[in-house]
Amino acid sequence: MTWEKEVGELEYRSSLIKEMGGKENIEKHHKRGKLTARERIEKFTDKDSFNEIMPLVGDTSYDGNEIKNILPKSSVEGFAKLNGNNVCVSAGDFTVKGGSGRVSLNSGIGQEEGIAQQALIQRIPYIRLLDSAGGSVKNFEKMGRTYLPDGNAFMWPEVELLQEVPVVSAVLGSVAGLPAVQAPLAHFSVMVKNISQIFPGGPPVVKAALGYEITKEELGGDHIHTKLSGCIDNLAENEEDAFEQISKWLSYLPQSRTELAKRAQIDDDPNREEESLLSVIPRNRRQTYNIYNIINSVIDKSSFFEIASNYGKSRITGLARFNGFPVGVIGNNPMVMGGSTDVAGGSKVVRLIQLCDLFNLPLVSFADEPGFFVGLESEKQGIERAGARLMSAVCLSKMPFCTIVLSKLYGVAGQCHHRPSGMYQRFCWPSSNWGSMHISGGVSAAYKQEILNSPNPEQKKIEIEQRLNQISSPFRTAEATGQNIIDPRKTRGKICRFVTDSQRVLENQLGQSRMSYLP
Repeated sequence: MTWEKEVGELEYRSSLIKEMGGKENIEKHHKRGKLTARERIEKFTDKDSFNEIMPLVGDTSYDGNEIKNILPKSSVEGFAKLNGNNVCVSAGDFTVKGGSGRVSLNSGIGQEEGIAQQALIQRIPYIRLLDSAGGSVKNFEKMGRTYLPDGNAFMWPEVELLQEVPVVSAVLGSVAGLPAVQAPLAHFSVMVKNISQIFPGGPPVVKAALGYEITKEELGGDHIHTKLSGCIDNLAENEEDAFEQISKWLSYLPQSRTELAKRAQIDDDPNREEESLLSVIPRNRRQTYNIYNIINSVIDKSSFFEIASNYGKSRITGLARFNGFPVGVIGNNPMVMGGSTDVAGGSKVVRLIQLCDLFNLPLVSFADEPGFFVGLESEKQGIERAGARLMSAVCLSKMPFCTIVLSKLYGVAGQCHHRPSGMYQRFCWPSSNWGSMHISGGVSAAYKQEILNSPNPEQKKIEIEQRLNQISSPFRTAEATGQNIIDPRKTRGKICRFVTDSQRVLENQLGQSRMSYLP
């Protein structure tokens, strides 16, 4: 007497589940240039490493006791390995009713824990591959009633995950409703050119609510969310590029906040000097330079991974390595708005500070800060509140923090490159100049009456500026306050030593971040 019949039924049920939404729907999916949920997992994760959970859940129709058909749940979830590390993966299945809601609504006592709870319990990274239209009114008819929205009962683990393990969202199709909110509910997010859109309600909902026609791409395409809204960090050329970006981003992170990120093997002298750094900052303050050349000259070769490059472009955020150790990198981009910090730039810097503080990564700032961006539009966007948030994030952080002052460092935005507590070190290039504000702008305000009373106001203004410029040498500041002014060519060596020394400090403060991560 064996259980061969039941094992046969198990295999049959599994085969029906793996047909997903049916051959016709799969073909439609492929014609749009998209992979199915199962194909994505297979392509993305290490070979033969995927271990599915809840593999038999679905709506089953019977002919007597015989199975006629099974419509699977609208997601494929389970454990896998990525580059040898454990991860949890949830992939929306658009071939099943557009990925809308739960297909099986018979959950209740005895239901197994979902993949988000499993990621939280086991403290391993959580990856969403989003391709879902969200909820559907068709479910009302199936239930025989409507329902009071109480989704946070099952969403709280996903919010809690942000405080514990790296969370990634990939937008791989048209994503609406709750999945659209899940897209930025992550430490890193990416969408794919031409196939990805996000919105709380799609074009039919917009037409019903506001009365105008709009396409999915116009409403929530990458031009909106990677450049204007900042809801999504990075843009990928195709799905394979999205998977590569996720894999690379995760390579800089630990498995959870109570661990250290892995050090990589490098073939790059930590004391390497780049002669170009001696002349990269123009002596003429009206000329600019490429901040990326500086960053790439001092980090471990080819290790920079930029985050949100198309949003808040006056500030640069990303991940890199020094002496093999992962670090967060921030900087001012003088080629965009002079490098001044606006609301968008400040927002993405805050997110990176939160990430580094939570996951025990040192932070390196390449500072050329003219101040917060001024003007009417900046005021309308709430630059003061953005500045308060940035200052608060810096002061609350505990991760080792190193600043390289390249040129300007002015005002409150300038002080956001400094922290008075914890492991902090600052190195200044001889090209540095600083103060409460730029001399040329500050003179007009501070000496207004003296200038107006002068027979030649413009000449008087120039005389005052020249007088103040004579005492603006960084060496005069160093005489009084001990600033560490260095040869720019020594920058890599200084940072590598700081980052290497910081590992012992990080070990002693694992899991002690004082900030809640807010996306």
